[in-house]
Amino acid sequence: MSESLTREPILAAIRAALEPQPFVHAMWEGGAAGFGRIDQWSDIDLQVDADDDRVTDVFPLVEAAIAPLSPISLRYEIPQPAWHGHHQVFYRLKNASPYLLLDFVVIRRSNPDKMIQPEIHGSPAVHFDKVGATRWTPLDRAALTAKLDDRKHSLRVSFELFQILTEKELHRKNWAEAMSFYHSFTLRPLVELLRIRHCPERHGFYVRYYKHDLPLEVSARLEPLFFVQSPDDLAKKRAEAETWFRSLMA
Repeated sequence: MSESLTREPILAAIRAALEPQPFVHAMWEGGAAGFGRIDQWSDIDLQVDADDDRVTDVFPLVEAAIAPLSPISLRYEIPQPAWHGHHQVFYRLKNASPYLLLDFVVIRRSNPDKMIQPEIHGSPAVHFDKVGATRWTPLDRAALTAKLDDRKHSLRVSFELFQILTEKELHRKNWAEAMSFYHSFTLRPLVELLRIRHCPERHGFYVRYYKHDLPLEVSARLEPLFFVQSPDDLAKKRAEAETWFRSLMA
């Protein structure tokens, strides 16, 4: 299988297909491009702004633009309604590296959430913008603080309540279930609390981008908690994580 197709021809072909369309108003990249961190494993996180009633018309245009470059070997459309409120399709191209997925999102013109807040998503790499769709408003810090105060209260209560789930499955020798509870009810809230302290804008990203978002000494302390060698090690690391969580809350 040839993997010679690179991101630049893909982006150029899509832009050439979409920019002339009167119902497509803007096209930009997020993800690694938004943070200036593109490498050989980066995919293409591409968003466009389109008229509400023409959203589904955009995807055939993109697929026709890609066709001369490569067959589409896999296509996956996020079922609607999607969690983020947009239409999203993933494409794997036969002639490109499997890492070079096209993650393509169409955002309705009326939807104010364009996923471009720079503190959260980085600065959008704009290919064209006819209407100012990629302009953003400053982050409402007061609203974020109020939201996170509520979230910390929820985390405090749920963490204390659910630690027993991992422990009881260890007693029962249900190792896989214990591990699942450990990740869900110990590590996930610990990481969120660390993010609230060090990168509150991205508090819900869990371990995504953690090495970029957390201080080096914090990520170095966090990583070993994800590697469990035995039931005894799981019990030990759950206790370590609990101590850390409580110290952060204090």
